[in-house]
Parts: sequence; C-alpha cells; structure tokens
Amino acid sequence: MLRDAGATGRRLTRAELDSRRAQGERAAEAGLGLRVLVRGHLAATRALWPTLSASTGGTGGAGGFGGFGGFGSEQLLAAVEQAIDAFAEGHERAQKLAVRREEAARREFIDDLLYGRSDVGRIVERAERFGLLLSHAHAVAVARAATPVDDTHPATRQVEQVLFARFGERRILLATKDGRLICIVPGDDGEILTFFAQQAHAATAGGQVAIGRAHPGAGGVAHSYEEALGALDLAARLRLDEPVLRAADLLVYPVLTRDRQAMADLVRHTLGPLREARGGAQPLVATLTAYFDAGCVAAEAARRLSLSVRALTYRLDRIHKLTGTNPADPVHRYTLQTAVIGARLLGWPESEV
Repeated sequence: MLRDAGATGRRLTRAELDSRRAQGERAAEAGLGLRVLVRGHLAATRALWPTLSASTGGTGGAGGFGGFGGFGSEQLLAAVEQAIDAFAEGHERAQKLAVRREEAARREFIDDLLYGRSDVGRIVERAERFGLLLSHAHAVAVARAATPVDDTHPATRQVEQVLFARFGERRILLATKDGRLICIVPGDDGEILTFFAQQAHAATAGGQVAIGRAHPGAGGVAHSYEEALGALDLAARLRLDEPVLRAADLLVYPVLTRDRQAMADLVRHTLGPLREARGGAQPLVATLTAYFDAGCVAAEAARRLSLSVRALTYRLDRIHKLTGTNPADPVHRYTLQTAVIGARLLGWPESEV
C-alpha cells in the first residue's frame, strides 16, 4: 500500500482501510497493546522508506524526505496516517465491544446471584471469575441514597476507591442494582461491611445502609440481599432514621407481621378506640410511639414531641381511658407497644387494616 501510495500520491481505498480496521480488531482480540502496535507501524514505515525512495526515483534517504514518483513525502505520510488511524479505530472498537460484553456478563451475573434465577452450578462457576467463592458464607450490604446511584455515579467510584485501597482484593464484589449500592463479602469479614456502611453513608450524603446476615452457599447471597432490602423497607415503614441497620437486630418485626390478619385484629381492637379522640387517632399513636421509643420516660418523650410533661401525661391518661390499657402499666405496656408497632407497619390509622 505504501509503495503504491508513494508512487501515485493517492489516498488509501475503502477496502484497504477496512482491512486495517479488521487487523486492528484481531490484534485487540489477541491481547496486543495499541501503543506497541503503532510503534511497530512507524518502525516498518521507517525501514521501508529507503526502498520506496529508490524504487520511485526519489532523492530522500532513510533520514530524509525525498520525492516519490513526482509526489512529495506528504502524500506518503498521509497514507501512513490513514493506515494507522484505521488500525487504531478497529483496535478501539474491539476493546469497547469487549468492555460492553464484560459489563453485560457482570450485570447478568449480579442479577442471577441476587435473585437466584440461574442454575446453581453455573452461578458457582462464574462467581470465581468475579472474586467470590460461594462454598463460603457471604453477607450483603445495601445502601439507599436520596437519589439513585449507578456504576458511573461519583458515590460508587468514591466508595470503590476507599474500599479497595484499605482492603485490597479480599474477595469483595461492589455493584449497583435498582439505584442502590451493593457490597458482597465473605461472611467472616464483618469489618468490611461496617467500613462500607460508613463510607456509603458519607458518600451518598446521609444514605441509609442495611446489612443482611451471612448465609452459606450460592443461595446465601440472595438470602442476605433480601434481608437487607427487608430491613430498608422496615426502616421506611417504621420511620427508623439510623444510618446503619442490621437485619439481625430487626428479626422481631418479621415475626410480628408473619400473621398479618392477627396483627390487624390487634391494632383494631387495641388502638381502634383512639379514633374517638378529638383530632383522631394519629396524635395519640404518635404520643405512644415517642413514649415507647424514649424508654417510657415521660420527660424525654415530651421533649421529642415538643410538649410539656403535663400535656404528655394528659395524653397518656386519655389513651388509658379510651383503650382501657395503661401505657405506664408493665402488664398493659407490651400489648400497647406491639399494637403501635403493628400500626406503623400496616400504615394505620392513615389506611384501614
């Protein structure tokens, strides 16, 4: 191509450029680096230069630039530029395609792993490629921010940098799913999840993080992931604002709501009479919530509600009269507190149960 271009001064044909692009793609697929290949092109051009000069009647030597068949060195260098540009285009195209395929494979693996939708043997086989040994137990942490995050989000990159800078390649898998940031680690590496939770909370400007329990096997990751999602859902319904939630600390709530009908009956029977109060049931339910959250300390509950202790005591007395249960009585307290938790989980009294 160079000899012909030097002799005629023509530009490379479409077929020649396509050939260079195809060569670039094959080179990338073979794992050859672009910088070395470009240097090889230039070295070959330099080695060929005296031959071209001699065969075309030019006066330029290996170190000079003569004429080629009446055409200057600019035409020849333009052909070299075209050839290298086409080659690099093919190389880059193959690299981008490989990256897209890798991203697609990683996304498919993450989906299969978190939802357990694929053959277990296939998941285990692919897991090693992404740094996981599913013969061990694994735990999952999920961070939820005010705005969705994806793989290119600054928070994702920030957490990834600090996480791998501190722990290196300790079989950590960081990913995003449905706008949330996810971290999967071996079950005995609780330190990593705690650190991830701290960093994710800061990087997402106060996002909430839930940590599932460690479970063994390929299905263990999906189980832990579901626990973390469940913890975030509970936090939203119960209005829990703790930055880090642990599924192990919230096990009582799934137990309480396992029989939804029984819980709904308890809420209606215990708290239903509060609807007769002036202003409805909501202020009194909020009073009970603050009272129980404050450890049944009236002064602290009053502070949280921005009330006087006298006003809070009046509300508690009103609850006692309407429901027949006394919040200050240890015997009644458990029933009332369970009913209040059920009301928060079921969205009562805003919605009927």
